[in-house]
Amino acid sequence: MSENSTQLVVIGAGPGGYTAAFYAADKGMDVTLIDPEENPGGVCLYRGCIPSKALLHVAKLVRETQEAKNWGLDFGKPKTDIDKLRSWKDGVVKRLTGGVGQLAKSRKVNYVRGTATFKNNKTLNVKDIDNKTSELNFEKAIIATGSRPAAIPNLPDSDRILDSTKALNLPEVPEKLLVVGGGYIGLEMGTVYSALGSQVTVVEMLPGILPGADRDLVRTLQKTLQKQFHEILLETKVANMKETKSGLNVTLEGENIDEPERTFDKAIISVGRKPNSANLGLENTAIETSERGFIKINGPRQTAEENIYAIGDVAGEPMLAHKASHEGITAVEAIRGGKVSFEPAAIPAVVFTDPEVAWAGLTENEAKERGIEVDIARFQWGASGRALTMDRPDGVTKLLTEPETNRILGVALVGAGAGELISEGALAIEMAANATDLKLTIHPHPTLTETVMEAAEMIFGTSTHVYRPKRKK
Repeated sequence: MSENSTQLVVIGAGPGGYTAAFYAADKGMDVTLIDPEENPGGVCLYRGCIPSKALLHVAKLVRETQEAKNWGLDFGKPKTDIDKLRSWKDGVVKRLTGGVGQLAKSRKVNYVRGTATFKNNKTLNVKDIDNKTSELNFEKAIIATGSRPAAIPNLPDSDRILDSTKALNLPEVPEKLLVVGGGYIGLEMGTVYSALGSQVTVVEMLPGILPGADRDLVRTLQKTLQKQFHEILLETKVANMKETKSGLNVTLEGENIDEPERTFDKAIISVGRKPNSANLGLENTAIETSERGFIKINGPRQTAEENIYAIGDVAGEPMLAHKASHEGITAVEAIRGGKVSFEPAAIPAVVFTDPEVAWAGLTENEAKERGIEVDIARFQWGASGRALTMDRPDGVTKLLTEPETNRILGVALVGAGAGELISEGALAIEMAANATDLKLTIHPHPTLTETVMEAAEMIFGTSTHVYRPKRKK
């Protein structure tokens, strides 16, 4: 292809975009990847998944040193060098993004630092980081521009008010921290700052935290978070927020608020994310967006323009990096002429709090809403030898099965390392396995993976470590 044309252009170099670009290059296509960052990685590697998990690992270690007193070990109160911690976290990000950059070069992907807008359905206007503009003609395009933190209107412009990106930069550890939003981002950031020494108050306008997760799992998590956090205020909203010399004066509204006026040193706003579909020049094409700004696509991830595809956060929920990556592969296969469609049986979700919460496939909430009859088995980790050796008996492993066939419809867990355990459940759902398949699969002892096997055994009333005979219908 000539210098100003490409076979495939990918706009946005997050996990979805760079996976699509790399896969297409591996298949012999001429690929251009456009993103303003020095290397591919996107929000996930630079300002999301990776830095947050690095800090959550530190938070987990702090909690374990505190719990060790129960086992006869006292490490004393940790001393935090915030600059060194920030540097370590940034080093992890630099190492990963640099590695992805090398992979792009090895695959001979043409990586362009800049932004792009559609002139029409065959041409992009590209502005590089030096503000030089040029045109790029393309045969096919994949939009993978991701999402950004949603904002609350009418908040003051203050350095004390942080979104998730600014919070991950660890500007300091405030004494009193308000987290607005009880979703996974807010709870994860609250977990980090609480472990580092902040007094954390979480405000959630809905009746419960983690609205997408089943309530039995959330109850287990909430019991622990109530010990870690200063307060979790449900059915509460921020009515007003203003900056003063002493901090942020916040007015809260809710039925059970006995002290509506509060002062905090900092506030993290974590009320969701919005797709980056604006300012792309979509109006110069036939591409359509939903009311919430998501680009409308079909099964192969194709937009209303047959040669333009969209993947990841910009193309709809769930906004998960691993979902975007698999969409990228689907889109490239469709571009190459394959008869494909993105129709996974399960997309696992993980909340990296402590304990972690993870689920895949059908949830109990969804089963009730859709009127789907299911058998439910819950294996409490108090009966797990491995959980007890870790002093983490608070977990639960839960299976949802089809009554007639015992086919696995959903798997959910709450507990230490739940995010590492959920993949077995996702595989079982994807392969249409049944409870017999899981219970006859030999799991190593003693491990937490055994809880999946024993939950499957409970479907038949034969769990070795729980006596609960199957009820006759």
